[in-house]
Amino acid sequence: MAGTMGKVSLRNLGAHKLRLLLTVLSVVLGTSFVAGSLIFTSTIGRSFNDIFDNVAIGVDAQVSSSNRSNGLTSDLGVPQSVVDKIESDKAALGVDRVQVGYTGTIAIADSTGKALQSGGAPIVGANWVPTDQALDPNGVRITQGRAPSGPNEIVLNESAATKGSLKVGSRTKVVVENGDGTPRDVTVVGLTKLPGATSGYIEADFDAATARSLFSDGKHVGTVQVSAASGVTPDQLKQRLAQAFPDQKVQTGEEVRQQTKDAINQFLQIFNYILLSFAAIGLIVGTFIIYNTFSMIVAQRVKELALLRAVGASRPQVTRSVLFEAFVVGLIGSVVGFAIGIALAAGLQAILSSTGAGLPSGDLAITPTAVIACLLVGIVVTMVSAYAPARRAAQVSPVEAMRESQTDGASSLRVRTLIGALLAVLGFAAIFSGATGKGGQAAGLVGLGAVVIIVAVVMGAPALSQPVIGALGSVIGRPFGKLGRLARTNAVRNPRRTAATAFALTLGLMLVAVIGTLGSSFKATIDSAVSSDVTADVILTGGDQMGLPPASGATLAKLDGVKDVVQLRNVPVRIGGSDSVGTAPTGDLSTVLKLAVTQGSSTIGANSVLVSDKFASANGLKVGSPVELATRFGTKANPTVTGIYTESALSGPFMLGGSAYSQLVPKQLERSWVTLVKVTDGAPVAQVQNRIGDAMKDYLTIKVQTPKEFANAQSSQIDQMLLVLYGMLGLSLVIAVLGIINTLALSVVERKREIGMLRAVGMLRKQVRRTIYLESILISIFGALLGMIIGVAIGWCLVRTFREWIPDISAVIPWPTILFTLVMAAVVGMAAALWPGIRAARTRPLEAIADL
Repeated sequence: MAGTMGKVSLRNLGAHKLRLLLTVLSVVLGTSFVAGSLIFTSTIGRSFNDIFDNVAIGVDAQVSSSNRSNGLTSDLGVPQSVVDKIESDKAALGVDRVQVGYTGTIAIADSTGKALQSGGAPIVGANWVPTDQALDPNGVRITQGRAPSGPNEIVLNESAATKGSLKVGSRTKVVVENGDGTPRDVTVVGLTKLPGATSGYIEADFDAATARSLFSDGKHVGTVQVSAASGVTPDQLKQRLAQAFPDQKVQTGEEVRQQTKDAINQFLQIFNYILLSFAAIGLIVGTFIIYNTFSMIVAQRVKELALLRAVGASRPQVTRSVLFEAFVVGLIGSVVGFAIGIALAAGLQAILSSTGAGLPSGDLAITPTAVIACLLVGIVVTMVSAYAPARRAAQVSPVEAMRESQTDGASSLRVRTLIGALLAVLGFAAIFSGATGKGGQAAGLVGLGAVVIIVAVVMGAPALSQPVIGALGSVIGRPFGKLGRLARTNAVRNPRRTAATAFALTLGLMLVAVIGTLGSSFKATIDSAVSSDVTADVILTGGDQMGLPPASGATLAKLDGVKDVVQLRNVPVRIGGSDSVGTAPTGDLSTVLKLAVTQGSSTIGANSVLVSDKFASANGLKVGSPVELATRFGTKANPTVTGIYTESALSGPFMLGGSAYSQLVPKQLERSWVTLVKVTDGAPVAQVQNRIGDAMKDYLTIKVQTPKEFANAQSSQIDQMLLVLYGMLGLSLVIAVLGIINTLALSVVERKREIGMLRAVGMLRKQVRRTIYLESILISIFGALLGMIIGVAIGWCLVRTFREWIPDISAVIPWPTILFTLVMAAVVGMAAALWPGIRAARTRPLEAIADL
C-alpha cells in the first residue's frame, strides 16, 4: 500500500502542476537566498585566505606592539631599543635576519589630481624592502622602473597605477595621516607586483628613511620580522623572543597569517549572519504560504482522500502521502533555489567587482555545507509547513469526508484568539517596559517583546481580521455597492486563511516600519543637533580612511574670511577600567559649538576637562575633581574637572584641554575627525566656503560643507543603508505577493461552483474580476496596516533605548513611508489579483454547476 500511496502522490503532483508552481517558487526564493549567501561568503573567504597565505612568507617570528588599537588611533609600535637588542643578540636569540616594517594610512592623487579610490580596500604607505634583503624572496617585486630613493619618490602597485592612470615618471601628491599631514609632491619611479592583493588595494612604498620619518616618531618601528638561524624552529624562536621582550607581542609567521585570516573570517561570518537573517524572514513568510496552499489543497481533495480511506488507506498513510508531496515540492524548490543561488552569488561578485569594492576575485566556492544547508532548509521548511494540513487530511472518517469540506470550528478560533490576546498583552508590556529604560538590556527586552508580538499576531490575526476587514470593506467597498459587500464577505469567510495570507505582508512591512522609524529618528536627531548646537559656518570632514591632518588647520587659519578654526581631535582613553573616546578642541570651542554647561565654567583650560553629566555620574566626578586618564600606548594625564555639560549627539563624553591632550597623544598620532570654521563677520559664507575648498584640494580627501550640507550628507548615508535593508526585505514582500496570488488562485478553484452560480444569474466577467481585485486589496491593506502599526510601536520603543548612547535622540514616526506603504499595499493587492481575477472571470457557468 505504501508504494501505491507514493504513486498516488506523484500522480497528484503531476496532475496539478500549476497549483503547486507558486508554492515551489516560494521555496525557491527562500533557498536561493540561503545558497547565494553561503556561496558568496565562502567565495570571498576562500579568496582572502588565498591572499593571506602570502602574508609573512619567510618570516619565522614577528614582534609587534602589545597595545592593540581601538580603531581610533594607531599604536606607536615597537621601541627601537627592541630592534637594537635583537640585532646585537642574534646568536643568543637564534635570529638569522631582521626586517623592519613601517606602515601608515595615506591618500594618493590620480592623474586628474583627485583622490584615488580603493572601494573600501586599504590604502597604505610603507617602506620599500629591496628584494635581495627581503625575507620573502617571492614577495613584492618591481616590474617597471626602479626602487625609490629620496623623500619625494615612491613605487606604486600596478593595479593602483592602472586605476589612477599613473605610470613611471608620473608626478602626483601623497597625504600621510601620521604627523602633520602636509601634502607631499612625489614622483612614481617604479611599479610593483603584490602577490595576492585585492583589486582595490593601494600601496605606495617609500625608501626606508622617508618611511621612518613619515610613519613613526623616530623612536619606534611598526613591526620587526625575523628569520630563524639554522637549527632553530619558529616555535623556539618565538619562545626566546617572548622571554626577552615580555612587553611585546611575539608570533610565528604561521600565527600572523592565521590571525589575519581569523579577522576577515569573523567579519564575513557576521556579514553571512545578516544575509541569512533576511533569508530566514523570507522562509518564515514562505512557511505560511506553504501552509495555506496545502490546507486548501487538502480541503479540495476531501472526496479523493475519503475514497482512499474507504479502500483501505490508513490515517498514517494519508498523512505520509501529503507529506511526501511536500517533500517533493521542497526538494524541487531547493534544487532550483540552489542553482539560482549560484547565479546570485556570481552576480553579486560581478557587481561588487565592477564598482571597485576592493574585494578579491576568484572562482565560486560551492561547498558541501551550502548544498546540504539549502536542501535541508527547503525540505524541512516545506514539510513542517505541510504537517498540520497532512494531519487534518487523515483525521476525517471516510463517511464524513464524502460530505462538503469541513469548516473551522469556532471553539478552536476562540482558544487561539485568547492565547493571541494574552501574548499580545505580554509582548506590548515588554516593549513599553523596555522603552522606559535605555541601553543593551532595554533593547533586548524590546526585541523579546517583538518576538512575542509576532507570535501573538499569528495566533490572534484570524479573529482580528473579521472586524478590521469588515471596517475596511465598508469604506473601500462602498463605491462598488454589492460587489464591495461580496468582496468583503469573501475576505472574512475563512479567517485562518485570510490571516495566514496577510501575515506574509504583516511581517515584511512590520520590519520596514521598524527600520523606517529608526532611520527617521536618527536623521531627525542629527539634523536637530547640527541646527541647534553648531554655530560654525563651515564644517570640514575627512574621508577614505583618513582623518584631518593638523597641517590643514594651519592652512585654514591663513585664509581671508576665516575668523576661527577649531579642530576636534579624538582622545581614546581608559578611565576606571573602561574605554571612552572624548574630544580635544584646538581653540575656543564656544565660537563654533554650543555646550549646555550646567555646572562650573565653559572654558577649557590647558590642563582641565569638561565632562558630560552622564560621564560625571558614571565615574563619580564633580567640578574640581582630578581625573586620571590613560591611553593604550602607556601615556597618562591628570586634568581637573572645571565644568559639567549636558551630553548631546555632537558633544561626546568629555572635552579635554590642549596640555592634557599633548600628554596623552604623541604628536605623531594627532589627528582630528572634524574641523569647525567660523567666518569673519559680514563675509559671504559661500565665497569663504569656496576659498576653503580650493585650499583643501591638495589634502585630497577633505570635504567642505555648510552645517546644513553636513547634516544632509549624514542623512543621505542613513538613506543608503535603509535602501539596502529595504531591498533585502523585498524578498519577503515578493514571497508575500506570491502567497496572495496562490491563495486567490486556489480560492477560485475552491469557489468554482459559487462563481458559476453568480455568472449564471447575471454577473459579468468584469464584475467577477473586480470582486477578486477588491478581496485581494482588502487582505493586502489588512496585512500592511497591522504590520505598520506594530512596526511603528516596536521602532518607537527601540529608539527610546538608544538614549544610553545618544542622549538627545527622539523617536520620529515616518508618516510619508507609512502612507506610501499603505498605498503600495493596495497596488500590490491589485497586481496579485490580476491572474486569479482573469481566471475566475473565465469560469463557464454551465461547467461550474454541471455536477450540482
